[in-house]
Amino acid sequence: MADSKVPSVCTRFHHAVELIGSRWTGAILHILIQGRARYATVRAAIPDITDRMLSERLKSLEIEGLLRRIVIPESPVRVEYELTKKGRSLEPALKALGSWAEEWIPDGGSGAAPAEAGDDSPGVMVFGRSRKIGRA
Repeated sequence: MADSKVPSVCTRFHHAVELIGSRWTGAILHILIQGRARYATVRAAIPDITDRMLSERLKSLEIEGLLRRIVIPESPVRVEYELTKKGRSLEPALKALGSWAEEWIPDGGSGAAPAEAGDDSPGVMVFGRSRKIGRA
């Protein structure tokens, strides 16, 4: 029996987190927030992504309606990607996430940032270090 005081996770919220939380998706969105870009430009900006993965992520974002693929009929044919209105509307959320990461994720991205000195609010052990949760 579920505790009636614990809210259930909204399926829309869960889908949104799964969507933008997929590996490389945040980086792709960050690049396209800057403006329209060709495949090669996106690929060059994310050196560790494979061509296959980039193609899959771009297609997934297109299916979700976050970006559009623009074919420019010249020789050779050019393809560019740009965010849709729906995709651009993620900019404030991505900026907020970036600010949070700047404060809480140490260089190297281990996620094991120590708690602030003198902060005695409840925490949880993460990677062997006390880490605060629910910080206001």
